[in-house]
Amino acid sequence: MTIGIMGTKIGMTQIFDGNGLAIPVTIIKAGPCFVTQKKIIDKHGYDAIQVGYKIVKPNKLNKPLNGHLTKAGLNPLKYLREYRVNHSDISLNVGDSISIDQLKIGDYVNITGNSIGKGFASTRKRHNFNYGPMTHGSKNHRAPGSIGAGTTPGRVIPNKRMAGRLGNQRTTIKNLEVININTDDNLLIIKGAVPGKRGNLLSIQAGKNE
Repeated sequence: MTIGIMGTKIGMTQIFDGNGLAIPVTIIKAGPCFVTQKKIIDKHGYDAIQVGYKIVKPNKLNKPLNGHLTKAGLNPLKYLREYRVNHSDISLNVGDSISIDQLKIGDYVNITGNSIGKGFASTRKRHNFNYGPMTHGSKNHRAPGSIGAGTTPGRVIPNKRMAGRLGNQRTTIKNLEVININTDDNLLIIKGAVPGKRGNLLSIQAGKNE
């Protein structure tokens, strides 16, 4: 797998191997993606391939983005992402299609996406803090405790672990095995879980076997 590909999480299910053991799997609709731009170190300062995914109506994009894709001779694409490559590996041209044909069963891939957002969470759930005494009279069951010194320095030190938003962060799960591939419907069957909920945008790149 020389370059990454984008896809959408369909959901999770399970399959059974030859020994009757249940294997949890994630189904991903990956691609087809299209090369929208080639960046070279002489002109842009680095080598990369810009890839587009998911055809939409032109009114879903702004004029600069529509113009960028029209210049490349492509349909309007909702998502764009760059993948760094070596200059010697840039064999793709603008307009070329990238599909899951570059993957095979048994490959390992790294999958990146936004994790599920869980809203505002306490220090117990967010940072795995301990509970206070649960006996009668205690006023510290779930309180965060001291958050800093008093007069000096008279402020909360940055990066203090406190309550706040949990989840909805860019997350990468590495070295997930490709169990099966359906090239007719552009479906990947991946062993294990991937970030996010159903419909989440994912980026799939080569894992440890390449």
